[in-house]
Amino acid sequence: MSSNSPTNPDNQEIDLAQVSRKLGNVYQNFLAWIFRGFLFARRNIIILTILFIVGAGLGFYLDKNTKVYNHEVIITPNFGSAEYVYSKVNLINSKIKENDKKFLKSIGIADIDDFLEIEIKPITDVYGFASQKELNFEIIKLMSENGDINKVIENPTTSINYTNHKLKITTKGIASQKSLIDPILNYLNSNEYFSKIQKSVHDSNLLKLEANQKTIRQIDSLLASFSSSANQSGKNDKLVYYNENTQLNDVLKTKSELIQEQANKRIEIITGDKTVKENATILNIKNTESINGKLKIVFPFLFIGLFLLFGLLKDFYRSQSKKLATTTSK
Repeated sequence: MSSNSPTNPDNQEIDLAQVSRKLGNVYQNFLAWIFRGFLFARRNIIILTILFIVGAGLGFYLDKNTKVYNHEVIITPNFGSAEYVYSKVNLINSKIKENDKKFLKSIGIADIDDFLEIEIKPITDVYGFASQKELNFEIIKLMSENGDINKVIENPTTSINYTNHKLKITTKGIASQKSLIDPILNYLNSNEYFSKIQKSVHDSNLLKLEANQKTIRQIDSLLASFSSSANQSGKNDKLVYYNENTQLNDVLKTKSELIQEQANKRIEIITGDKTVKENATILNIKNTESINGKLKIVFPFLFIGLFLLFGLLKDFYRSQSKKLATTTSK
């Protein structure tokens, strides 16, 4: 004989009826809440209209008179100075948050109160990073085998070694190259250690250019001599001709490599004239992030929302006071 008692159909009907009544009560309460809200809005339509107009007017005024701008500078940290640059940028940003006017003034920032934020991010260029040297390619290859390639590319250990990085500066009001960008770049380029390295590399490149140019002139002289002797001599000795032609190919290859190295050295001199090289600057990009420029929309709804919240709290206080009074009277 089974120990489980059969389910009573009457109990199931009672449960369903109770659930149906509760859902009906919830629906009726929701409709009543909407109706009370409609009555509240109708009673206070003048106040709500005034709040909307005042909020829109105030927001429009603030949007017009308080404008925030972004300024972007693409830089190249040379001579392994990327970590140094990141630490200096983070230091400047921390001084802004601390409102350390003495420090900001010491590095040449003119409009200290308008200086809101500075940050630096790498410009992702995994192909350029991998092509710089074979070791970089092997590092990316090794790291990608053990994880997601996208995570490897964005990993700070990898990304800080990319060639170019972007400085993003935020200010209240417009700024100029002279008053904002130049002081920051001068500060980043003020490190004595990296300045010595820059000078040493620059001098070395100049010497290399001069040495390569002498070698190229010697090769040109050798080629001219070879051409002259080839025209005067006969072409009967094929072995000698073959050997000389093979040597000539090596000489031409060496000259081509030297010319390419000369071009690379000239580019290095241009790009390496400073520790932190400024490549491009874009000033006064209007900032529309967060609520910047949107106060004319935010303020009306904020004021109306606060008024509605006050009304709800007032009704809640009244209802709780009535309940307390009823309980006390009993």
